[in-house]
Amino acid sequence: MMHMTFYWGREVTILVNSWHTKTWLGYSLSLLACLLASIFYQYLENLRMRLKLISSGSVKAKPSPSATIDEPLLQTMGGGGKVRWSAARAGGAVLFGINSGIGYLLMLVVMSFNGGVFLVVVLGLAIGYSLFRSEEENSMLLDNPCACA
Repeated sequence: MMHMTFYWGREVTILVNSWHTKTWLGYSLSLLACLLASIFYQYLENLRMRLKLISSGSVKAKPSPSATIDEPLLQTMGGGGKVRWSAARAGGAVLFGINSGIGYLLMLVVMSFNGGVFLVVVLGLAIGYSLFRSEEENSMLLDNPCACA
């Protein structure tokens, strides 16, 4: 029977068999790469949110709390169910795809079950969130705590 538990140590395989650390230097450099990837994920997520705000036209005006409550859960873009495409919307879709891929790779990195890798990924996400997210954007968009959404 195989038990999946976190372990602590410098020997870890990350994503592929060829990314296997055996020395403290290799482990430290791998942790740094995971930290930077997590911060980059949050940077791209912030960029995607900005494009979403631009494409929705809500960059200038902050919605009132009553307006957000009264809006239906599912809305169509424009009248008659037609979706309006713009450069910002297309860019947002591309960034969503790239960021989803990075998010899933970060999830797989965490599934190495190495405690240091887990802590560094979470730390990187927190650092990136604090560096790149503004309070104004947080109040205008719903937050999703899942790193890969």
